[in-house]
Amino acid sequence: MRRAIARFWAETTAQDTIEFTLLLAFVVLSSAALYLHNAKAISAVWGVTSNNLELAKSAVS
Repeated sequence: MRRAIARFWAETTAQDTIEFTLLLAFVVLSSAALYLHNAKAISAVWGVTSNNLELAKSAVS
């Protein structure tokens, strides 16, 4: 893995590295925006899942 990263770093030009970094930043910021926009829905899904697991646990006991 270390060798692959070193080879990638040696073979890329500065412009390629900047483009890759900007693309990565875009993906990270887009993911954060989607998460913040859907935080309530995600929380609801985890709440329902937790409730179902508790019901299953109590049914087995």
